[in-house]
This record gives sequence, C-alpha cells and structure tokens, in this order.
Amino acid sequence: TSLIVNFQSHKIAQRDKVRVSPNITGSPSSFLDHNFVLGRWFRNSSRFARIQRVSTISETLRFLSRTTLHRSHEMAEKKACSGPGYRSPKVAMLEGPREKLLYVIGIHTNPDKADVLCTVDVDPDSPTYCQIIHKLRMLTAGDELHHSGWNICSSCHGLSGRKRDTLVLPCLMSDRVYLVDTSNEKMPRIKKVFEPEEMHKHGISTPHTSHCLPNGEIIISTMGNLNGDGLGEFFCIDAETLRTKGTWTKSQEKAAFGYDFWYQPYHDTLIATEWGAPRVFKKGYSPKDVHDPKIYGRSLNVYSWNVRKLKQTINLGEDGIAPLEIRFLHDPLAAEGFVGCAVTSNIYRFYKAKDNSWKVEKVIQVPSKKVEGWIMPLMSGMITDILLSLDDKYLYLSNWLHGDVRQYDISDTRNPKLTGQVFLGGSILSDSQVRVIQDEEMSSQPDPVYVKGRRLYGAPQMLQLSLDGRRLYVTTSIFKLWDKQFYPELLKYGSTMVKLDIDVEKGGMKLDRQFLVDFGTDKSDILLAHEMRYPGGDCTSDIWLAEKP
Repeated sequence: TSLIVNFQSHKIAQRDKVRVSPNITGSPSSFLDHNFVLGRWFRNSSRFARIQRVSTISETLRFLSRTTLHRSHEMAEKKACSGPGYRSPKVAMLEGPREKLLYVIGIHTNPDKADVLCTVDVDPDSPTYCQIIHKLRMLTAGDELHHSGWNICSSCHGLSGRKRDTLVLPCLMSDRVYLVDTSNEKMPRIKKVFEPEEMHKHGISTPHTSHCLPNGEIIISTMGNLNGDGLGEFFCIDAETLRTKGTWTKSQEKAAFGYDFWYQPYHDTLIATEWGAPRVFKKGYSPKDVHDPKIYGRSLNVYSWNVRKLKQTINLGEDGIAPLEIRFLHDPLAAEGFVGCAVTSNIYRFYKAKDNSWKVEKVIQVPSKKVEGWIMPLMSGMITDILLSLDDKYLYLSNWLHGDVRQYDISDTRNPKLTGQVFLGGSILSDSQVRVIQDEEMSSQPDPVYVKGRRLYGAPQMLQLSLDGRRLYVTTSIFKLWDKQFYPELLKYGSTMVKLDIDVEKGGMKLDRQFLVDFGTDKSDILLAHEMRYPGGDCTSDIWLAEKP
C-alpha cells in the first residue's frame, strides 16, 4: 500500500503528505527514476529548507520507514470530510485506507436456519486473515438476504456529526428489513427490524437495493405488488429516527418492474432498472419466461429527482432483457453511465442528450456460445453484476453462466476495450457435461479452478473493488433457487470468495491463489455468499454530489 509520511523539522511543525509509489525497487540511487519523483517534490517544495537534514536518498528511505502511518478508516474520514464518507471519489481513491474487514451476506443452505451476516477479515497482517471472524444470525429462517446499503454515505458528506454505523439488509423472500448496528465493526448486532407489514401496507413487496439520500433518508427499491406482479417503487426510511416514511414516488404512474437504481441530483435524475415479476422469478429460471415482456423487464425508468415522478421509460427491446445493475460514473457532473443486461449479456451506455432526455447505446456484447448438453442450444454469459472503479477508468462485469470476470477500459465510454479476463468456474468447464461446439472467443473450454486445494464451484457473481482499485473481491451466489438450479454443488459445498489483483496502470487481472474465504468449512453453516461491503463505504454504496463553488 502507499505510504503516507510525515516530514518534520527539529520540532514537529506542519504535516505535508506525500504519496510514494508502492512499486519502488532497486538501490537507493534508482529511487528517483520511478513514477513518483521524490526529488522533484523536494526541489519544488517551498519547505525544502526544513528538510535539508535529510540529505541523502538512503537517509530518506530510512526516514520514510520510521514515519509510516497506518490509519483506520475513521481517521481517514475525519481528515477528508466534515461528515460521513469522502469529499469526492478522488479523495476516496487516493486517501481511503486499505480494507481490513468485509461484511458478506450469507444465505443459509439449510431452509430451517436463518441467514447470516459474516464479518470477514481481509487484513493480510492479521492472524485471522481470510477467516470469518463473526456471524450475525438473522431472526427468521427463509428471509433470503440479498443486497445491503448504509444509513449514511458520501452523499451526506455535508452533514457533520452523522455516522455511517447502520447497515440496511432488505430480504427478497420475506419482505423483512434488518437494520444492523456496526459501531463495533467486528461484532455487528441487530438494531431494529421492519416486519413485512411495514412494506405491505403501502402495497409493495420484494425489496432489493438500498441507498442513502443527501437529505438523510434511506430508500429501498422494491420489485412487486402484494400479488407478486411486477411493480417498481421505493420504500423510504428516516435515517435519523429509523421510522418508515411510505413510498418515494409522488405520481400515479409507476414503473412496470423494479430492481436496482442510481441517482444524480445535479442532473435531476434517478434511473431504475428492471428484473421481473417476483411471483415468477422466485420459482426459478425458465427460458420461456424471459421472452414475455409481462414477466421480465427490459426498460430503464427515469425519474425526476426533484419532484419524484417517472418522466421517461427507455425500452431496450429484445436485446436488453433484464437490465440489472446500473452505475452512473462516479463523477457527479457526468451525465452518463452503464447498465448490464443479464439475459442478453450486454452492456448499454446511457447518457443525457441535448434535449435533456436520456438515450442509450449498446457498447459491449458478450457473444453467446453454441452448446450441447445444456438446457438451451445457446448459452449467454448472463451478466449479473457490474461496477466502476472510483476514477471511472475501468468497468468490471461477471458472466455468471460462462464463468468469467472481465475488465474493460472505459476511458472512452462509447468504446470500452477489454483489458482483462479471468475464469473462476461456470457452466462450460472442461470436465462438465456441456460441450461448446461454436465459440467466437475461445478455442477450448476452461479448466476447473482450484485455490488452496479448494475447487471453486458455481461461478463469479457479486463483485466488490477496493477503494484504490487494486483488489477485486468475487463471490458466487446469485439467488438461492437459481443457485440450486444452475449450480447445485453450491448448496452442498457452499460459496467461496476469491480476490483478483488488478493492474491499475495497464489493465489486467490475476487470481491471488493465496486468498480464499470458504463459506462451506463450517458444516453446520454452509452458506451462499452474495454481496460484500466495507465498513467505510465502497464504489457501489457511495454516491457523490457535485461540489458547491
């Protein structure tokens, strides 16, 4: 990790922070040849006189070693902002600490046992590295924890005194919402539970994505009505009082379906995506269902942020079935982003046109593979998660059926370039019953993947990127019934979490074969791992506002 160093005179006067490349190698004399030139900083610094006593590079290196700081995320946030989170994506990326803990959703494979929120140690200097160090069990079996969010994030940066200390856990199957106190980061506890009736009295069900709003509210997207038909809405909670506030939309016109969402107040816009009718997808995946527009969605729903009304629906058609995860660029001024369509395995770029309407264009297509021995003659990739690095340089996606994670350089957002690809399982492995008979991309089927002697069953699904963009964590479960249908071995052996090391300069990814979190080790708690969160926020939980001049 980068070093943050204190330069001192004879008495500590003022702290100047310098970021040093973590890749420095060779003799002290070669130090100045690296991408960060310390000597240039010395020459240009008006404070040069105060550090003249550090006269040689070798002395400087010893000086740096003596003054390395190790900061927790609380210290970083205290420095970087007046309220929770970080002032900007750039600050989060450059000054945010390395992650030490991950909160990972664990769906129980035993239907008689409640789901679990796992606290996972990802600090390489810890004796419990790669271990589940705490399990918080929910109160009721069959909830199906899925996604998670925070009471407060970087959009509330201006609210001094507020704390990011409550994790929001909506439940897909029960419509229950758990609020979890993370004040003790290693041992979170349940703070409050909203029973299904709180949601049902507003005619909504099947909660999914949770985001905090700049005004201190929490909203959770919902996907159905009380009959399980599709209905896109948002459930509101006051983050201060932890009381429900009804629904977010203020118009009679509603979206046909719901799923994920992202907002950008600067552009007066919230955009939501569509999965399908809960009464259907909760029974499993059927190829015939996905082509019925009354069952599976294929639109982006654009709302006015200020008046909370649906103002535009963008139909992606048969080439955009089940648009799931949506990400605006992190730059709060940017009027564009990306959405991944699961069934048709493509990525659409959405953008604001000159007439202030929103338009789309397809920028990535993962080719289907012609196969034998599977439920259909063509196997799509099934893109089930996407995310963007905090500098908006890279887009990552997971192909849950093909079994690979991909990295694209999106410096030119209209023309993403594939820069990395790693297989971590999937349905086309060389020892499976599936035979690929026509493939536009590969000449052979990938082999099974083993990490520390453990086979990776299932396929890559949820993704989480470190703040500095150098580590990508990957879990394997999408939804218990679908896991059972496509990868039944997951329910027998449990999920895994692995880590990909990222080349942030040139692009590229590499599997870390010394990192493995096994959610099947404890035979009394064989778990399906889904979404991951850092205690201090991450690139999928936090949304930034445009800075005021």
